[in-house]
Amino acid sequence: MPLPGHAALDLGPRTLVMGILNVTPDSFADGGLYDDVERAVQAGVRMAGEGADVIDVGGESTRPGAEPLPEDEELRRVIPVVRELAGRVTIPISIDTYKARVARAAVESGASIVNDISGLQYEPALGAVAAETGAALILMHTRGRSRGMYERAQYEDAPAEVARELEAAIARAVDAGVRRESIVVDPGLGFAKRAEHSYDVLARLDALASLDRPILAGASRKSFLKRALGERPPADREWGTAAAVTASVLHGAHIVRVHGVREMVDVVRVADLIRAARDSVRAPQS
Repeated sequence: MPLPGHAALDLGPRTLVMGILNVTPDSFADGGLYDDVERAVQAGVRMAGEGADVIDVGGESTRPGAEPLPEDEELRRVIPVVRELAGRVTIPISIDTYKARVARAAVESGASIVNDISGLQYEPALGAVAAETGAALILMHTRGRSRGMYERAQYEDAPAEVARELEAAIARAVDAGVRRESIVVDPGLGFAKRAEHSYDVLARLDALASLDRPILAGASRKSFLKRALGERPPADREWGTAAAVTASVLHGAHIVRVHGVREMVDVVRVADLIRAARDSVRAPQS
C-alpha cells in the first residue's frame, strides 16, 4: 500500500500491529493518560520500540454515547503530537479522524494514513483530502453517530451486511479520487453492533475478502468482550483482547489495532505462524 513520505506498507507476509495513541481525556480505555504532548510522544516512541508498525493518533473519543468534539479542539490536541512524533519515529503515523480539515493538517504535519470511523459518511470531503495528499485511507463500518449507533444495530446477516456497506464506502472513496490500492477496510467491531454481531463479524471476517482490500480489525479492550469476560474495566480485558486478536489473524486480518503493543506483538507473531502452518496444509500439492 503506497504511503506519502514513507516506503509502501507490505500487507500480507505478516500481520501488522497498529498502536493506539489516544490524546483524549475521555477515551474508554485510556482517557487522560496521554493528554500532554510530551507524554503522548513518549508513548508513541515506546510503541515503536515495542514493535508497532503504525501509530494511530486520535483526539476525539468515539465510544458509544460520546459527544462530538469541536474541530479546533481536535486540532489543538493532535497536531502537535503528530508533528513531534513524525520527527522521532520512522514508522508511519495514522490520524484517527472523520474531519477533513483535521486530516489535511495531520498529513501536512507528518501523518500518512487517515483512519475514518465513518467510512466517509460524516464528512465526504475527507475523501478528497486523501486523494489530494496521497494518504492511505482506512474505511470503517458503522451506522449513525456515537450517541445513537446501537439503535441501528439491527442485522439479518451482520457479516454480509457489513461487507455490502463497506463496498459502498469504497465506491465513495474511489469516486472522490482515492486510489483503490490506498484503501483498507475495517468491519468496526463494537460500532453499531451488539456483542453478538461483533462476534459474528469476527468469526466470519473472511466475508470481507470479496472486497479485495486489506482488512484492519480493532477488537482491543472493547465492550463486546464482556460477553465472555463479565463486567471488568477495559484495562483488564487484555487476555480477551489476545483471543480476539488471534481470531482476527486466523480469519484474514492484515492489520490489528491494539492498546497493549508489546503484548499483542507477541500474540500476533504466534498467530501468524499458526496461520502459515494451516495454509501450508491447505495448499495443493504440486
